[in-house]
Amino acid sequence: MAKNRKIEVKGVVVSIAERSKEDYISLSDIANGFDGGTALIEKWIRNKNTIEFLAVWERLNNPSFNSPEFEGIRSEAGTNRFVMSAKQWIQKTNASGIVASAGRYGGTYAHKDIALEFCSWISPEFKLLLIREFQRLKDEEAALLNEEWDMKRLLTKVNYRIHTDAIKSELLPTLNLTKDKETFVYANEAELLNFALFGLTSKEWKAQNPKLALTGANIRDFADLHQLTVLSNLESYNAIMIRKGIGKEERLSELRKTAIQQLQALQSMSSYTLDRLKSPTFKRLGLPPISEEE
Repeated sequence: MAKNRKIEVKGVVVSIAERSKEDYISLSDIANGFDGGTALIEKWIRNKNTIEFLAVWERLNNPSFNSPEFEGIRSEAGTNRFVMSAKQWIQKTNASGIVASAGRYGGTYAHKDIALEFCSWISPEFKLLLIREFQRLKDEEAALLNEEWDMKRLLTKVNYRIHTDAIKSELLPTLNLTKDKETFVYANEAELLNFALFGLTSKEWKAQNPKLALTGANIRDFADLHQLTVLSNLESYNAIMIRKGIGKEERLSELRKTAIQQLQALQSMSSYTLDRLKSPTFKRLGLPPISEEE
């Protein structure tokens, strides 16, 4: 680990280190800002959904990941006897997304993709504030190097591969489609997320914004930081539900509730409203109308 930098989020000083030219954020620092301290990291890692998320990330980014060992861990996850720490996870699976070391300047660090997932579990509000401070830090570093840094680009890709991998491994094998038809499955799942978050599909957005559509723009290009933060979370949550075999209509209902809850949690920090989620298009699926109290 090298180039240790620090940002401050809600009075919590969070260290960021560089490893193999990638940013790793201190989970220990984040956890210490909440009741329970670093014990929260172990509690998070013991969660079966977390284990599955970490495994997908490793398979996509780490060719040395020990998949057979993970299968044994997954079979135990969720049981009362299951125990897992960051160090155990690293030692047993040869994981690279999390790094743990002892000593005064040690602690548990995670790749930014994983660290943002940890923040989602702890507090969507803290995640958004951390993103803002991380953006500020990267802007400063980019200015020194005369480069461009775009937080929106990061948010749109954080859980994108997690989401598409779940579709590829869980949905496509059950549909027995030809290769040219598989793209429709990915597109339909993307529309599910759009509908849950924005209250309309990309096709409906293009119909409402024909001039912008002609330029090649899409609904997500105009999403704000709040929406992109929640979208990242929805991708992860939808991937988990896909792997559990949950049907599309039930997933949409759960995703919509999650979007509302998380946007409301972020609402206190801005003048953001839920108007875009109050679309009558939800009624087509027989879902109850959205209220401020949901």
